[in-house]
Amino acid sequence: MSEVVIRTRNLTKEYVRDEFHVVALKNANMEVHRGEFIALMGPSGSGKSTLLHLSAAMDRPTTGDIEVLGSALNQLSDSDIAKWRNRHVGFIFQSFNLIPVLTALENVELPLKLTHLKKGERVQHAATALKLVGLGDRLGHYPRQLSGGQEQRVAIARAIVTDPDILLCDEPTGNLDARSATEVLTLLSTLN
Repeated sequence: MSEVVIRTRNLTKEYVRDEFHVVALKNANMEVHRGEFIALMGPSGSGKSTLLHLSAAMDRPTTGDIEVLGSALNQLSDSDIAKWRNRHVGFIFQSFNLIPVLTALENVELPLKLTHLKKGERVQHAATALKLVGLGDRLGHYPRQLSGGQEQRVAIARAIVTDPDILLCDEPTGNLDARSATEVLTLLSTLN
């Protein structure tokens, strides 16, 4: 059996807003092993995105335990979480989350600004990531100059540019047409 990279035990996330109490995730138990390529499926509101955000340490659980890559996330401080996430996790958002005033190259370079790399090295890494996703000819294009499929590939390049240990994707094909969705899934499978 391969190494466990994500393990949750009785993971629960609740939100309280005014008089509303929402249980977004309740007693989730899961193990993901190194090299697995898995999909979380379920109806809207079933906790898929919540589980991904908890696994990426973008949110903290209400109760339960989560261990990712050997780190007990609920025991790390906020500053340690930020460093841990930048070092280990690539996250692809459904809505791309590209910054409109930055070029594709600049969007992909962003996570590298939190590393020790010099500007020239960051640009080289970002260009390589864009070439890997088939956008080597779109480095200077702004998001508005790209198709939805190309924007998602920029988002993928941004997620992989730091060479993360795990890649988490929140509905990476949700805003794409069928052809672009197939291309993105093929790319993600190849990256795995």
